[in-house]
Amino acid sequence: MTTALDRRVPLDSAPNLRDLGGLETADGVVRPGEVYRSATLARLGGADLGTFADLRIATVYDLRTAEERTASPDHLPAGVRIMGLDVLADSAQDVAASVGELVTDPRALAATLGEGRGIALMVESYRSIVSLPSALAAYRGFYLDLVDPQRVGSALFHCTTGKDRTGWAAASLLLLLGVDEAAVRDDYLQTNTDLLPALLPIIDAAAEKGVDTSLLMPVLGVRGEYLDAALEEVRVRYGDILGYARDGLGLEAAQLTALRQRFVGAA
Repeated sequence: MTTALDRRVPLDSAPNLRDLGGLETADGVVRPGEVYRSATLARLGGADLGTFADLRIATVYDLRTAEERTASPDHLPAGVRIMGLDVLADSAQDVAASVGELVTDPRALAATLGEGRGIALMVESYRSIVSLPSALAAYRGFYLDLVDPQRVGSALFHCTTGKDRTGWAAASLLLLLGVDEAAVRDDYLQTNTDLLPALLPIIDAAAEKGVDTSLLMPVLGVRGEYLDAALEEVRVRYGDILGYARDGLGLEAAQLTALRQRFVGAA
């Protein structure tokens, strides 16, 4: 099996970018060079633009809110199509997105994230990513476009840090392609290795303001229990990942077959 580290695309201006290809499925392997995940592409530039162009990415699925997209629009090579899919449009609060405001106020941060509240908020956020009407609509749009026979080139999906909304997009896609749950979990947790170093300036700046940076880690990184919360929400509401795709996202059997045909090749 190809490891998560082997699939990284190291770009200074676009952290946490990696190919989902190379992971073994029940009857083959996820095709390399077809679909990628990353953090925000708002700062993509310099030589990284050329490296990005070499990936043949023709469609980018932006899972951020409309406000996030307006404040920090993606910076992409000419001709790349962007599809905005607001996963959290129906959410009252995105705790990960609000960290920037909290890091300047130690008391507010402690009140919001202290005594295990940060973990609890993230767990609830992952349940919402599975069940919110806006999330179901966004991920349905994502999958329908992925299998559209008119779509050409490779695809990439991202949110702001590429770990939660993006993490679920990657996990659900890999599970639907037949990757076993242990490998999906490894890919999910790889974000802690690939993303956290890029967030050190935020952590250091918070420490200088007297913030207890240990409170930030449950929000800035990922934890197995977050993915577990999403998978449990799937089981409670839909039975399994196929039920989520069929009954939650409204995908038809032919579309799920097309998904596997497009993204799974011979081992």
